[in-house]
Amino acid sequence: MSEPVPVLPGEPAIRMIAMPSDTNPSGDIFGGWLMAHMDLAGASAAQRRAHGRVATVSVDSMSFHLPVKVGDEVSIYATIQSVGRTSIRVFIETWRRERSAELRDRVTSATFVFVAIDDAGRPRAVDPA
Repeated sequence: MSEPVPVLPGEPAIRMIAMPSDTNPSGDIFGGWLMAHMDLAGASAAQRRAHGRVATVSVDSMSFHLPVKVGDEVSIYATIQSVGRTSIRVFIETWRRERSAELRDRVTSATFVFVAIDDAGRPRAVDPA
């Protein structure tokens, strides 16, 4: 089912084209490929907010609604939901657009949790502002 173009804040954190090398034996894009790119998008937002290095500590409730096909344009949006003492929760949505169409479909969403870390890999406080 096609949904209208999302009304999300700002530009996508990441946008790419799904390629043949990213497919499973059925010809659909690997779910792990999508999850890896979602992790990159979320980490980018969390790193900007933490002003430094972060590590992924959990992913909540990820489900796949529609497949992504070779040639689809994939856009990933990352929105910070909350900031704790050392952690940052980021809501991430992935949308696809067929190469010759304008309608977009949401294919997955999840909340990723990142922890700010220092150079030694230990948790560090995130500036509350």
